Amino acid sequence: MLALLIQLFVAAFASFLVVGLVSMYDPGSVGGNDVDVGVAGDETELLRTAAQDDDGVSAEPFDTREAAMEAFERGDVDTVVLTERLDDGRIQANVTAPDGSFRTTMVVVELRDLLQEYETTLRDQRSTHLERTPVPLPDTVDSTPYFGFTYTVLLPLLLFLPVFIGGSVAVDSLAEEIERGTLELLRVSPTSLSAIVDGKLLAAALPVPAQAALWIALLRFNGTEVANVPELLAFVTALATAVAAVGLGVAVVLRDRRLAQFLYSSGLLVLFGATLLLPENPPNVVARFAVGTPGPGTYASLAGAVVLAAVAVAGLRAATRRVDV
Repeated sequence: MLALLIQLFVAAFASFLVVGLVSMYDPGSVGGNDVDVGVAGDETELLRTAAQDDDGVSAEPFDTREAAMEAFERGDVDTVVLTERLDDGRIQANVTAPDGSFRTTMVVVELRDLLQEYETTLRDQRSTHLERTPVPLPDTVDSTPYFGFTYTVLLPLLLFLPVFIGGSVAVDSLAEEIERGTLELLRVSPTSLSAIVDGKLLAAALPVPAQAALWIALLRFNGTEVANVPELLAFVTALATAVAAVGLGVAVVLRDRRLAQFLYSSGLLVLFGATLLLPENPPNVVARFAVGTPGPGTYASLAGAVVLAAVAVAGLRAATRRVDV
């Protein structure tokens, strides 16, 4: 209940938090002054053309590289791009950007967009010299960065955070009882060790879908549509069950609070990082369900999470029975 109340308190500042997080995810999306880019070298005009198609960048040409660098040192421009056409036809671009501030991040992001636009323009110009017609690029889709941030970063973060916290609370709760000796007092009662561990598993896993449902409801209240809610809740419930079962199993076997917490935390980070290499990784599964575009691989990942939870619970019960004997 305390976790749910904290969520409501945090949600009261949701708009400020989202804007702040999006500013780190895509600094150019929050507005502000344009980035002044000093350009010099062999591709000055082409860079100026590319800058005209980018609302967040203004390009200022310089006759020499030395003049561009002097303007950068005086603070007249935010960054400098020096281009040189090599003998083999390639173009080399050297970029100088400021260091050590939020402005640096914004400059780098805007420079990335400028160079991508420059590359696209250059490809268009050189396409007439190709012997074969290249594969056409997909049409550019204009969308707000809030859309990508919400479904690919914010929603997975909100749904997975209770999963990780629930597992951590479970392993710490059982390991502390073992360390302090209170678990032995509980075992004097008619309640078996398996029943005690099952109770801790339920206490760690059951609040997770409630927290996830609350986050989804708050997002919907703020105008963010989330599709396939039952599938999302089933996915996070399965993950929460698997994570809590593994954590409790580690605590039962090791019977040492510090070692159990360390092994649980480090092992979870490694395993979750490894899943990001999968085509249908957990954040991708959440995003695809949420936007309403799940595929066969998405449902296969959901089924895999359910199987993983069942295997983890079976392993926990086997480890508990062995210790109980």
